[in-house]
Amino acid sequence: MNTGSMGSSSGRRSVDGNEEVEMPILTISTLQEREEEIEKKKMEVKEKVELQLGRAGEATRRLVQILEELEVLDDPMRKEVAVVRKKIDMANREQKSLGQSCHKKEKEYKEALEAFNGKSKEKAQLVSTLMELLTESERLRMKKLEELSINTESIN
Repeated sequence: MNTGSMGSSSGRRSVDGNEEVEMPILTISTLQEREEEIEKKKMEVKEKVELQLGRAGEATRRLVQILEELEVLDDPMRKEVAVVRKKIDMANREQKSLGQSCHKKEKEYKEALEAFNGKSKEKAQLVSTLMELLTESERLRMKKLEELSINTESIN
């Protein structure tokens, strides 16, 4: 590597009798090269970061879009589910009301059936009693008629 010194080997030269420390040209150019290299690396890193930010931004936009699509898919289902649940609740209330009415009417029916069956038995007993009375009445009338017939024959 060239040290770039022009004169003494110590890196100093004398101008107008004053001794001055010489800044080697190589050192300045080396610093400039390093500065350029640092700037170049800085730009590369900056480009990589911007590229990754762009990718992250794109990924974020895609995720937001997917989330929006999911919400759009959820909304109709929620509405339909809510409508069906409301209908189920209404049907449940109506069923409960009808069930109570049915139990009340079943009770009334059983009471009416018991009353009907009781009256049917009472009627059957009354009919049976009537038949017995009619039979007894006919027997007594026949007996009386026979007695009268015998009395009439005896008078003749």
